[in-house]
Amino acid sequence: MNKQQGIYDARTLGTPKMFILGAQHMFAMFGATVTVPLLTGLNVQTTLLMAGLGTLLFHLLTKFKVPAFLGSSFAFLGGYAAIAPLGEDGSANLEMLPYACLGVVFAGLLYLILALVIKLVGVSKVMKLFPPVVTGPIIIAIGLGLAPSAVNNCASCWPLALIALAIVICFNIWGKGMSKIIPILIGVVGAYVVALLLGNVAHLDFITPVDLDKIANAPWFGLPVEWTGTVFGGVNFTDAAKITTALTTMIPIAIATMMEHIGDICAIGATTGKDYINDPGLHRTLIGDGLATSLSSLFGGPANTTYGENTGVLALSKVYDPRVVRIAAYFAILFSFSPKFAAVINAMPTGIVGGISFVLYGMISAIGIRNMVEAKVDFTKSRNVIVAALILVCALGISLSNVKAINFEIAGVGISLSGLAIAALVGIVLNALFPDKDKVVVQQTVSAEESDAKK
Repeated sequence: MNKQQGIYDARTLGTPKMFILGAQHMFAMFGATVTVPLLTGLNVQTTLLMAGLGTLLFHLLTKFKVPAFLGSSFAFLGGYAAIAPLGEDGSANLEMLPYACLGVVFAGLLYLILALVIKLVGVSKVMKLFPPVVTGPIIIAIGLGLAPSAVNNCASCWPLALIALAIVICFNIWGKGMSKIIPILIGVVGAYVVALLLGNVAHLDFITPVDLDKIANAPWFGLPVEWTGTVFGGVNFTDAAKITTALTTMIPIAIATMMEHIGDICAIGATTGKDYINDPGLHRTLIGDGLATSLSSLFGGPANTTYGENTGVLALSKVYDPRVVRIAAYFAILFSFSPKFAAVINAMPTGIVGGISFVLYGMISAIGIRNMVEAKVDFTKSRNVIVAALILVCALGISLSNVKAINFEIAGVGISLSGLAIAALVGIVLNALFPDKDKVVVQQTVSAEESDAKK
């Protein structure tokens, strides 16, 4: 451990402790990751398998440097609802889901085009569009945008939520040794035990019990992929109408998710204190995210994205070794073959998930604030205040209102941009229209000095 910075070196923790840390990352991502298949009708086991494989592919393509976990993306929910809406009884639309997945496959490939552009023009030119006054508020909005989800989950059982939250806070602040860096895992297990004792055994009305029937009825082993749910087994490639609808619905969503990807990579870099935009490179992280999304969708899984929950775990545990995240991926792959394990997690009272999310989502927003403080963003300047203000209002105002997204058509193709994507575009445009005059003066001075030196 680096005591001065409070950062733990996973190599000195040993293999057993690293496995525990990996389990903590898996628990952190599990709730949100399985929510997407529950809302779309996709297979939960396939989702877990592809989250694990997608994460490993991402790490391979980013030279094993970025401690990111790739879980299910919520950005494509509207696309799934449009192409393969659930039945009135909540049943999955098994006929149309493979077509929706085909659309996501091509949406993931769009990442490769942006990665190529970045490689050709240089990441520095691209990142000039994303100074701290833009990325900071975007990171804040990522966390605050998730906050209502945490509160809604807490509302299902506030006692369990507060117990889970209290355990996390206590162990993170006063814990010693290993307990200090696995507060999320301790919080989940501790609150789960409380739910069993007070909800199932004592039958207290204010404690949500664990659904033990769901666990008992689940088999121990089951294959995670169903052939008819894959693009290969479920799409009739002669049906041009369905394929065209799927492609035109899903591909434009990638515009929004690519913006979110840049914000997430900046958030992870701000958490760990490393510049992943330049090393291993934004083009590599985009390729990793895009190919992971395409791979997942080919086999009937949802689109993948870098997970804010796991960024929050990094901030709390201060263990930034990517190997720990890869261990979480191995766990996800292993447990994707066990419906029994999936049932244990699914049976967890929602209040526990809310209590854990309460602190994780807040940590993301706090990272955005820290990012701007460390970059010394001057908010005495009206220009910086306006840029940050409009980013926050666009991101939160659109996503948390009845509007949800901005929808429009270009050449007959429907495009839907999330509040976060709109916020990123607004930040980029305002930053370009109203450049920081002080930085311009500094750049001109540096250029003049370099010119004199050459002479």
